[in-house]
Order: sequence, then C-alpha cells, then structure tokens
Amino acid sequence: MATANGSSAALEEVEALRQQLESLQTTLRKKEAELETVAPYNRTYGRTMVATVLESDSQGLSLVGKTIRVGGWVKTGREAGAGAFAFLEVNDGSCFQNIQVMVEKAVAEEVGGLKSLTPTSTCVLIEGVLAETPEGTKQKVELKATKVVHLGSTDPAEYPLAKKKQSFEFLREKAHLRPRTNTIGAVARIRNALAYATHRFFQEQGFLYVHTPIVTASDCEGAGEMFQVTTLLSKVDEEPEVPPPSPEELAALRSQVAAQGEAVKAAKTAAAANKEDKEAAAKSKAEVGTLLKLKEQLTKAEEAARNAGGLPRTADGKVDYSKDFFSKPSYLTVSGQLNGEYYACALSNIYTFGPTFRAENSHTARHLAEFWMIEPEMAFCDLADDMQCAEDYVRFCCRHILDNCRPDLEFINGMIDKGAIARLEQVANSPFKRVSYTEAVELLEGVVASGEKKFEYPVSWGIDLQSEHERYLTEEIFKQPIIVYNYPKEIKAFYMRLNDDGKTVAAMDVLVPKVGELVGGSQREDRLDVLTQRIAESGMPMEPYAAYLDLRKYGTVPHSGFGLGFERLILFATGLDNIRDVIPFPRWPGNAAY
Repeated sequence: MATANGSSAALEEVEALRQQLESLQTTLRKKEAELETVAPYNRTYGRTMVATVLESDSQGLSLVGKTIRVGGWVKTGREAGAGAFAFLEVNDGSCFQNIQVMVEKAVAEEVGGLKSLTPTSTCVLIEGVLAETPEGTKQKVELKATKVVHLGSTDPAEYPLAKKKQSFEFLREKAHLRPRTNTIGAVARIRNALAYATHRFFQEQGFLYVHTPIVTASDCEGAGEMFQVTTLLSKVDEEPEVPPPSPEELAALRSQVAAQGEAVKAAKTAAAANKEDKEAAAKSKAEVGTLLKLKEQLTKAEEAARNAGGLPRTADGKVDYSKDFFSKPSYLTVSGQLNGEYYACALSNIYTFGPTFRAENSHTARHLAEFWMIEPEMAFCDLADDMQCAEDYVRFCCRHILDNCRPDLEFINGMIDKGAIARLEQVANSPFKRVSYTEAVELLEGVVASGEKKFEYPVSWGIDLQSEHERYLTEEIFKQPIIVYNYPKEIKAFYMRLNDDGKTVAAMDVLVPKVGELVGGSQREDRLDVLTQRIAESGMPMEPYAAYLDLRKYGTVPHSGFGLGFERLILFATGLDNIRDVIPFPRWPGNAAY
C-alpha cells in the first residue's frame, strides 16, 4: 500500500508540474506575441490578430500608441457624431472578442464613405493607432483608424444572416456563412482546442499516431450499415457494347439454337450413313459452324441481359465485383479499430483520429452519417487500464478547454447552456464512478418499481441501454460521469473479450451528463478459438477477418482500446442539443450539401 500511495503522490506531483509548465508556456507565447504583433504568414499585409491585442496580459494596454493593422469581418457597425465617424466591431476568428475600431469620415472617403464600412460581414483591413479607452469601458483599448487598406463590401439588403438571432436549422442551410455567427465561431474554436488536446494527451503518454484507411473491405461493427465505394455505377449510363435483348428476342434466339442443334444432328446422321458423300459431310460441317455462331450470339445476348442497367453480373446474376476498382465489395469505414489493433500488436500504444461513416437512416439529434472518431489501442492492457485511460483522456480535454477557451465557454454558458462550465469543472476535477451493467440495470429497475420514473424503453437485464437510461444514471442517480462495464455479450461486438461467466464481455461505456454515452471500449478478444467462434456466431464471413485472426496466431497479446465520437465530446462541452451544429459540414440522410 505504501508503494501505491507513493506512486499516487508522484503522479500528482508530475501533474502539478505539467500544469505549471503549461502556464509558463502560455505566458511565454503571450509575451512573444506582444514583442512581435504581426501574424505569421500575414507579413505582406502586416496584420495583427485580434487575440494578440485583447488576450494579452495587459489586454492591449502595453501596445497603446503603436500603429498596427487589424483585419477581419464587421460584426456590427454604426455611424455616430452626426456622420462624422463610425464605430466598427471587427472579429477575425482568433478569439471570441471583437475589437472596436473608430473610423473618421475623412479616412473612409477613399473607400466610398462610412456607409461602405458598417454593413455586417463587410471585410476590412484597417491600419490605425491603438488608444486607451475611457475608464469603465468594456475593452481597455480601441483602434483609431488612419487608413483603410482593404474593403470587401457587403450588400446589407442581400446578406442572409440578419443581426437578429437565427435558428440553428436555418444556419445549417447557410453552412458557408454560419462560422461568422458567435455560436458557431465559438464551437469551431472549442472543437479546435479539443483536437489539439487529443493529440497532446496521447503524445505525452507515449502513443503513436497511426493513419488508418477510410476505404475498407471489412465491417468492424458487423452491423452492415456501411456506404459502398464503387466505380461500377459510373458506367451505368454508358452505351453497352451489345444492347440488351428483350425477353422475346432472347427466347427466339434460344429457339434458333435449339433448332440449329437438331439440324446439326440430322446432318451428322446423314453424313455418317454415307461416309463417301462429300456433299453431306460439307453440309454437316456448315451446320456445325452455324450452330457455333448462334451459340456465341446467345452467350453475348445472355450476358447483355444480365448486365442490363449497366452493372456487370456473374452467371448466377450477382454483381461481378471483379470488374470493380478494388475487385471486391468495398466500403467507407465505420471504425479504424481493427487496423489500429494491427499496429498496437507491434508498436504497443497507438491512436487514430479520423473520419468514419455510418449509413444509418437516423434523423435523431445524436446521429451523423459522417463523424470523427478517436480510437486508441493498447497492448498489455486489460479492461481496468482501458477504463482509466478513457477517464484520464476525457478529464484532460475538459481541463484543457477550461484553461484555453474561457471566453468562448462563457458565451456558451450565458447563451446556450447555463450549466456548461460547471459540468466541465465537475468532470475535470472528479474521478469517475465505476458500476457494472448488472448493477446499473438493477438501479434503473428499482427506480421504475418505486414509481419515481417511467422510461419510454422498458428496463431489463440484456437490453442495450438507451440515451434516456444513460442520462438518468449520470444526471439523477450518480450526478456525475460513470463507467458502466461487463455488458451482455449479445448486445456487444464480436471482438470484445468474453468473460468467464460466458454471458458478458469485458466492455465498458463512459456515460456523461447531457449526452449519455461518450466513450465505448473493451478488452479485445485475444484467444483465437473464442474469437473464431464469436465471428461465426455473428454470421459474418471469416475471409475479411483473416488478418485480424492472424494477430491471435502469431504472438497474441492481451490488449484493449476504446472509441470516442469527437462530435459527442463537443456536444458535452457546449451543451448544444443537436450534433449537426458541432461539425463544420454535417451529413445526415438526405443532406450532403457543401
């Protein structure tokens, strides 16, 4: 126990030092930015990012009197002083805050006057001198313009995003413009910070980043809800080499072949009866030639009939994938896990972070057809270590955005979800509760029996927990994130390790308030015989999983991993209700715009 306590204390000390180092690095970056305000790769235009000014330790006061250029898009603009000058709120996306720019009438004359600058979404690059604002003003500095370097005008009568609040449904129809709104801009910066935190966490823990394929021939989940990848459809509208015959034409050709077959028999019989008759022999030969030509025509006609519609088919009428680009049925991946395991079983700890696809005809607020997944895989790792890794990763992400996205989170907390920051702080600072699936079901059954709650989906051992069950466990019973483990084998994937009871698998789900399931993982089945049996029980063919089975034949190892839907993590962080609003260009059934 002393050793365990010593190890725990050492880990806490390391974490404290890491946080101290991060704070020093942040301070260093800010100090460096104050010394050199021109943004990287913006030197031609000499632009200073708004964040460099407003998010510096002095909130811009250290730059007062300095001439800089600020470029971005006008959030709001108004004329004042009876048209003598205008105030612009300019945002460049580098931070949530806008910088106030004051432009006098004379400065704006060269670009068409003040009215050309004030419409919302006008793009400007303005040179000016930073000045301190009067005491009590929201921002400590403003830019007093001396020159308008660039103007990208906007017609306010046509710009589709009015200043009033827009519905998220409407904004999805304007996906090319919605990043200019406060909410989607904040979500984009939070998403970026969570992506950075993901790579940072796994890199600092010694994981290797592995790029797994998007196109695959295997179904990782075994659900069959996959998008097919094929080049065969591109040939559907092409003119066929042989026009497909009508059923009547095909029947007539078959009758001709049959009749010609009888003619060949008769000619051969006549030729055999009189072997000296050269004319009979020549006729027999000619009839055979005619039969062969008719058979060739019939073969081509039958092939053309099978390929009607442009898709090549085999003799039994199935699509002939040997003519396809990959020579076999291929799909967009639903997961990088299987490929990740290949590398974990050689390089120990790896992670993937990339797009995945699910052809699920679902229109719920929790489903996308295209989404991003984080999937680590770890050798010599059991379910307990897997659960700890998932917890550490989620808590690290929460702490990272609390430390680095405070203005965006404060906006979210004020306008979208008043409990967002408190929820993130609770997760970042609280160990997750562990509870078995059986215990979770018993708790839910007790709630139903007492009359305290009635669920839309009935609760019993063996069900796949629904979002309403998961959220009730986290939000009402435990009031914190929990990890549910040891699920019934019938509701989990074939690759999860079968427990000794023969009824459950070493699977786990991390459940969080607001979202429900955030992480799904397991210890992988490392026994060849058991895995082979599980694939067979799932009704899937063995051939696509030959390489996966090889891992269990050549140096098998206990290993574990999990998957986290990146968009669900952003949902949890922001409190938004619909997953379509946390990905730049959402895809769902019937929609693939932009």
